[in-house]
Amino acid sequence: MASLAIGFMEGARMTMTVYEMRTYTVQVGKMPEAIRLYSQFGYPALHKGGFDKKLVGYFISDTGTLHQLVHLWKFDDDADRRAHWAALFADKDFIDGFAAQFRPLVQTQEVKLLTAAPWGPHP
Repeated sequence: MASLAIGFMEGARMTMTVYEMRTYTVQVGKMPEAIRLYSQFGYPALHKGGFDKKLVGYFISDTGTLHQLVHLWKFDDDADRRAHWAALFADKDFIDGFAAQFRPLVQTQEVKLLTAAPWGPHP
């Protein structure tokens, strides 16, 4: 995917904010461990490295498909998104201290890229 710069304004190309929704389905019975890992290692590593600046929020499913952790991110454009993940995945505190322990708990992962509708509020 080259870029998500798809809008047009008076014939000029404009970049669009990209929202990324990541959904992790955790193995049944493993949510307490996932929450512990995020609380003790995951979020502190994000915060320490300044990676939480693009984070809109974390959520846990309460109805519908259960056992899911959802997080929403806001990026200036696709290049900003790619740079963020490259830097985070190079961060040893996050990868070695959190992700290596969290990955075995994950059953599935889904990533959706979203752009804001031209009406209504946006985070």
